[in-house]
Amino acid sequence: MRIIGGVAAGLLLKVPKGYDLRPTPDLVRQAVFNSLGARVVGARVLDLFSGSGALGLECLSRGASLVTSVDRSNRHTEMIRQNLEATHLPAEKFELRTQDVFPAIAQLAHAEHQFDLILADPPYGEKNIGRRSTSLAQRLLDAPELPSLLAHDGLFVLGHTKRDTLSLSPNWEEKNILKHGDSWMRFLAKRT
Repeated sequence: MRIIGGVAAGLLLKVPKGYDLRPTPDLVRQAVFNSLGARVVGARVLDLFSGSGALGLECLSRGASLVTSVDRSNRHTEMIRQNLEATHLPAEKFELRTQDVFPAIAQLAHAEHQFDLILADPPYGEKNIGRRSTSLAQRLLDAPELPSLLAHDGLFVLGHTKRDTLSLSPNWEEKNILKHGDSWMRFLAKRT
């Protein structure tokens, strides 16, 4: 896995071993960042379920003004620290939180933080034909505080598997969807 674009393009990232992490593949990240284009430059970014930190570090490499990265695993956040150091990206523009995503969302909302981009590619849920999804992706869509974290013209990019049929709450409006094999990336805006 590597940084695809920006000042750190081509630099390799470490990925924790094991089945508790499914990094967003390079081709999917490339498609996401091609779609985002210049929107990343100067953006305040929230990276949820960060894993290796690839999405947040990619944003920082492409000129984001601030990246807040959240993952509950100490092992993952230590790897993210190592990746930040290895890429020589500005540490003062990178905040790393080792905590569960849902309490982090509530805390950030309570502190009235806002982000131009929210990126999340959580562990995949199960196939859910005939019933409502209980996946982490669905829980994010249902989180009442999440829309308040998104700036007026911001985007929420949510990854999930195609077998996980998600229900959009009234808070979200779908702008685009990228499909790559089993990976789907939804681009959502806050409904006004």
